[in-house]
Amino acid sequence: MTAPSDIEALRARVRARPLPRHVAIIMDGNGRWAEARGLPRVAGHREGSASVRAVAREARAVGVEALTLYALSVQNLARPPHEVRALMELLAEFLESERREIMDNGIRLAAIGDLDRLPGAVRSRLDALCAESRGNRGMVLTLALSYDGREELAQAARRAARRLAPGDIDAAALEAELWTAGLPELDLMVRTSGERRISNFLLWQCAYAELAFVETLWPDFRERELLEVLADFQGRERRFGLTGAQVRGAVDP
Repeated sequence: MTAPSDIEALRARVRARPLPRHVAIIMDGNGRWAEARGLPRVAGHREGSASVRAVAREARAVGVEALTLYALSVQNLARPPHEVRALMELLAEFLESERREIMDNGIRLAAIGDLDRLPGAVRSRLDALCAESRGNRGMVLTLALSYDGREELAQAARRAARRLAPGDIDAAALEAELWTAGLPELDLMVRTSGERRISNFLLWQCAYAELAFVETLWPDFRERELLEVLADFQGRERRFGLTGAQVRGAVDP
């Protein structure tokens, strides 16, 4: 385990170099974490909630501008009813317990997805905290809930088609209709638990994002793990289709 002094040194290195403005995380592995310990899956989701708190605090502290967390897909709603109920209860608890920290630290909470599918009690708490924090100017924390990346693109296309003539619909027009409109461009997408797929998450937004797949299960992914993926990102050369020489400003004449 990394000693506290080592974490401080890692944090200092990360803060000293350019950060990704927008980080997205596919929080995977709660169920496997619980099953490996002989616990019900709900225990993994509860421990995963602690990771959400730790990671959000660390991201804000080092200066990440936007953090988007894949909390619940549309497909997740088809899980056993008791597990879905537990997930909703944990979401409601999170919205209640983290309200003060969100407001005290200037965090703006947002949510994307088919939010009408959330239970009324959860939706009302979510809407209330999003509205209350709307004027905050710190990190934007976005929860993807009942989210479906293909449906996001389909809805964006329908909205653009209602607003514009066919010939006027381009990439910028579609991007303006995405649920993430207004957020910085996605720089880094992380998936925990060792799986190497993006599972229908932010399909448009991840076009040029750096991808990081880590073996750690989400309940074990905390401050140190976040700092490590940020440091790895900072060591990469992002070329956006250009050559390395072009990016470094050393193109031969």
